[in-house]
Amino acid sequence: MTHSDRLAAFVALGRRLEQLTDEEVTTLAARARNTNAWFDAPNVTAALRGIADLLAEEPLRQWAARYPAEPSTPRRVGVVMAGNIPFVGFHDLMCVLLSGHQLLAKPSAEDTVLMRWLAEELVRLEPRFAERMAFVPRLNDADAFIATGSDNTARYFEYYFGKKPNLIRRNRTSLAVLTGEETREALANLGPDIFRYYGLGCRNVSKLFVPEGYDFTPLLDGLQPWHDVLNHHKYQNNYDYNKSILLVNRVPHFDTGFLLLTENPPLVSPISVVHYGTYSDTADLTAQLAAVAPQTQCIVSDNGWYAGSFAFGQAQHPGVGDYADGVDTMAFLAGMA
Repeated sequence: MTHSDRLAAFVALGRRLEQLTDEEVTTLAARARNTNAWFDAPNVTAALRGIADLLAEEPLRQWAARYPAEPSTPRRVGVVMAGNIPFVGFHDLMCVLLSGHQLLAKPSAEDTVLMRWLAEELVRLEPRFAERMAFVPRLNDADAFIATGSDNTARYFEYYFGKKPNLIRRNRTSLAVLTGEETREALANLGPDIFRYYGLGCRNVSKLFVPEGYDFTPLLDGLQPWHDVLNHHKYQNNYDYNKSILLVNRVPHFDTGFLLLTENPPLVSPISVVHYGTYSDTADLTAQLAAVAPQTQCIVSDNGWYAGSFAFGQAQHPGVGDYADGVDTMAFLAGMA
């Protein structure tokens, strides 16, 4: 199978996802939710749309053209897939197969449905991929590894995979920069960055950087359209628990009725909570963001005014070349000795 064949199959997959009927998506989401309650229909639908956008033909071809069409030595690449949000392992699957290697996928126990379904769809479109990928319980036969997990599991991965080529990802989260000049409408666009996938993804905003003396009222008003997240029982359980902790400990906080905001140094916040910190001026903001860059997946700001940031509402819409942890997966696959 040539590089052109592989690329055409992924373009066809994108078109297939665009043409899914509501019934197909509802059925798939129901199956996924049976094993992971967070994978509800709205979030599975959003993830499918995101993959379809990722597979738009022209951007995909331009991105693929930056890398060698064939590997110098085809390898069996073991991929340990996360399961925090729907289809989170897709980009690694695509990179391994497009680069001409063989995929050995170890899916997360939290996602036993979606990635297998997507792989089956790809094989229907290009049957020759059946010989190039397998879902396996162990990665003993892999020649190289890509693994995504927490900081703790990363140490485990380094111990077991360290003697072979590896790309190991750790905890990351995303941040928002506010100036106090944003309109309520602009702040409403921040909602998807916080609430999509219930805050479980590395591209979800878990901390805000606001100027000293910031007025939170427009933000709290702008986020009101997302109050329905409280309809999810697991999210509500988290909200109720975290609210009780803040109240019992008398921690100052803002409460929208479905989201809690509190000033707290850590970047990562619990589900239903967003931390915030203050800055005095642009130099102070730049210094603070530079200090946490190794733990940051992406930054959002109004219309993307902050250098290198996404516009509000775009954190969950990465381009095909927006790599997890900022590490070029295709370059890693091309450079394996």
